[in-house]
Amino acid sequence: METPTVDISQSEWEVMRIIWTLGPLKSSTLAAILADKMGWKVATTKTFLGRLVKKGALVTEKQGREFLYHATVGEQASMDAAATELFSHLCQMKIGKTLDHLITHVTLSKQDINDLQQTLTAKLPDAPAIVSCNCLPEGCKEEVHEG
Repeated sequence: METPTVDISQSEWEVMRIIWTLGPLKSSTLAAILADKMGWKVATTKTFLGRLVKKGALVTEKQGREFLYHATVGEQASMDAAATELFSHLCQMKIGKTLDHLITHVTLSKQDINDLQQTLTAKLPDAPAIVSCNCLPEGCKEEVHEG
């Protein structure tokens, strides 16, 4: 069964990352962490919690006088969906260069690198010689995309 995902804003990611890391949390705990990490006021945290509940990314459970917030969407599935959405807006012809730039500038574990090498090796036999532009209905030439 596929894990559901929702569209999460940049600030909402900050809330979700904490819940994914620590598990279900009370709003007061989240507010304290986000005040320290982001400089947010309690009201800001509560606004983002409310939005995430409305979107279905979080559910609440009453615990005494507070609510416990649980994630309903998976971290990896959400990250994959966000990356897929981003790359769907880029020129197909430039995605390889963008991925190369990204890999060059992020810290990867040795296992991450081994996994990437295996994935790329498996894709190589079926890879096209050239990836076509998808920016225009009729495509375009590479020189149009200089810079």
